[in-house]
Amino acid sequence: MLQKEMGDILEQEMRGTFQGSLITVTKVNVSKDLSIARYYLSIFGVKDNKASIETIRERTSEFRYRLGNRIGKQVRIIPHLEFFEDDSLDYIENLEKLL
Repeated sequence: MLQKEMGDILEQEMRGTFQGSLITVTKVNVSKDLSIARYYLSIFGVKDNKASIETIRERTSEFRYRLGNRIGKQVRIIPHLEFFEDDSLDYIENLEKLL
């Protein structure tokens, strides 16, 4: 649920902020007590992925607010959000080059 809703927020509500880029939530890890959600994002169509991740991190409170509006009645607490770049595709591509 957390992955789907954050994907919708990034795709629909934040479209103007990240123009020309495709941001995909590839994985979400949630702590056992549901207090922290770690989002792994793949970003395409941007030259500097790290700058995009930093922009997202700066707006974490806004993302948490929007997520709370969507799932607030379904969960007991809205988790704190952490965003990381998912570099698994780069890793796989590098392995393919080496082979």
